[in-house]
Amino acid sequence: MIEKKVMQTKRPKKWVLQLFLGLTSAIFICGIAGAQEVPAGEAKSGLAAARDLDGGEDLSGLLTLPFEELLDIEVTLVSKQKEKYKNAPAAIFVLTQEDIRRSGATNLPEALRRAPGLNVGQIDSHTWAVSARGFNNEFANKLLVMIDGRTVYTPLFSGVFWDMQDVMLEDVEQIEVIRGPGGTLWGSNAVNGIINIITKKTADTQGLLLSGGGGNIEQGFGSVRYGGKLGQNGYYRIYSKYFNRGDFVLGGGDDSVDAWDKVQGGFRMDWSGTEMDSFTLQGDIFKGAADSEPSISTLSGFPTPTISTVTFEDALNMEGGNILGRWSRVWSERSDMTLQFYYDHTKRDNIMFGEIRNTIDFDFQHRFDLSSTHQLMWGLGYHLTRDDFAVGPYFAFDPANRDLHLYSGFVQDTINLVDDTLQLSLGTKFEHNDFTGFEFQPSSRLLWKVHEYHSIWGGITRAVRTPARGDHNVRINIPYDFGGGMAGLYRVWGDDGTKSEDLIAYELGYRIKQDEKLYVEFSTFYNSYDNLVTVAADDVLLPGGPGEAMIAPHHTENEASGETYGVEVAANYKITENWQLSPGYSYIREQLEVDEFESIGSFATAEGNTARNQFNLRSLINVSENVELDTYLYYVDNLPSLDISSYLRLDVRLGWQITDSMELSLVGQNLIDDQHGEFTSLGSQGVEVPRSFYAKLTWRF
Repeated sequence: MIEKKVMQTKRPKKWVLQLFLGLTSAIFICGIAGAQEVPAGEAKSGLAAARDLDGGEDLSGLLTLPFEELLDIEVTLVSKQKEKYKNAPAAIFVLTQEDIRRSGATNLPEALRRAPGLNVGQIDSHTWAVSARGFNNEFANKLLVMIDGRTVYTPLFSGVFWDMQDVMLEDVEQIEVIRGPGGTLWGSNAVNGIINIITKKTADTQGLLLSGGGGNIEQGFGSVRYGGKLGQNGYYRIYSKYFNRGDFVLGGGDDSVDAWDKVQGGFRMDWSGTEMDSFTLQGDIFKGAADSEPSISTLSGFPTPTISTVTFEDALNMEGGNILGRWSRVWSERSDMTLQFYYDHTKRDNIMFGEIRNTIDFDFQHRFDLSSTHQLMWGLGYHLTRDDFAVGPYFAFDPANRDLHLYSGFVQDTINLVDDTLQLSLGTKFEHNDFTGFEFQPSSRLLWKVHEYHSIWGGITRAVRTPARGDHNVRINIPYDFGGGMAGLYRVWGDDGTKSEDLIAYELGYRIKQDEKLYVEFSTFYNSYDNLVTVAADDVLLPGGPGEAMIAPHHTENEASGETYGVEVAANYKITENWQLSPGYSYIREQLEVDEFESIGSFATAEGNTARNQFNLRSLINVSENVELDTYLYYVDNLPSLDISSYLRLDVRLGWQITDSMELSLVGQNLIDDQHGEFTSLGSQGVEVPRSFYAKLTWRF
């Protein structure tokens, strides 16, 4: 018996708009009041003026820079300290501010599509599946994501709720993406990759910035930011942003129920107290709502139960905030330290599920030179997260609230075996968690600089994905029709004996600068996994008593293993001074095995959740001094386990610098098809990504 019922849920749009308008007004007043602080002599013209007004560094287009400067971009993810991109012994890709601006992306997952080896699939208007080197799904749990060094994964499933992660994209300095493990420095869950979103220093975001626009899906969005000085040695910025995204479409062409709106605001302050000391204090708050249409099944009609299903219109309400402080001291060129603290609060709530989470984190690291050939880095950390779960129609946790403590330490020695030619890095991470106790994650990496712009690197690493709350403490009961007139419950319980998932990764890469126009990077990998978590069926059905349902019991356990291997290629080709092509390609093969019978789908179907072949091609053209034409073409292979066909996606952006301080962007996304599916997940089957257009106006002064 199927019954459909519509129940309207109020969304906090009025509150959202009031907060956005209030923050916007305050920032605008600050901007007008402080406008005279910006020296008039700093004004420039053309595209370079717009970039310089947005930041102290001239990012007027990496298209115009020689490859020597491109390869000298500094990154921090590989060794937890600044080093040149060309010297990083890992498969790393950097998205600069210019890349993000010219991509036309309006959120972080869309910006990440360009990174080779990353798997990005949109499930609905507000939900993405993002992973590196396989195992992709909505709850992908082997990718560590950070924003300015603050981890944003949830211990609920060791993954990321992407609808809760947002920044003002104009304030992003760069996004560093590592494909491959990084647990030696960054800890558990940095198994298949790491992403760090790094925002600009406040000295580089002085003045007032306003932007806004809208289109058929991006129905309305706007942001405002103002940056000013704090005395002689300090700078600050405050910002606010809001967006309202419309419904996507179903396979048959009807609108889905997944509209999304969100407001966010925040601040950052940087001080240089002395020549040795610098301080950062920053924070954000947000609130939003995303529509959904869940179906809830119940058992009724005992002693012969039947299943009734009711469909609701609901809203996923989300809110939260964070604050981060960082103190850095440089004693000399040979020694420095950093001490960081942050607090994070999040809340998610709808008819299916509710969670409140509070997190406190301390991190200390120290770098010093042992000798002219040995550079040692070590650090200590403490992470506390406290959760509180509400009981839903299917989901519960036992216990409903819990404190999780994580103690960690790491040490890494970087050894110059041959000066400026051969470098070896050895290190390990030690952690103690409440689920499995002590874990260690050693790594060794070797970099050989064959030539100034030719280098080979390799690495062997052990990484772990420690159990999440869902692995140990979840309680799931789903009504199920067993056939033959019998209905009952599928029961899935977490098991306290669930262990950490293990990875041994082998990597090899080669970077080459062929001439003044061509740069190519190759990387290949082989990953061996053990103790992968599965959901396994118990041996027997449990017959229900009078007025009770029959139960099919299941539990979590570590009964899967397997391997993945593949290759990734990224290149830049400067055709002319005003035209650059950047192709990328990745291939992955997954081979997974289950040791025992597993009944909730075969674990082997995870092999079909990741596109075996992916290709992207970016074309950047400076049509004239004031006009840009940027084209992105993506090919993504089919996902057989999800019944998703391969697709070709085309995004185009036309940028026009109207005046020295005003820029207009016209963006079209998914231009080849009216709509296409990219990924599916429980409760979102049939939602497809539609063709969309929007216009954006940015004003800097």
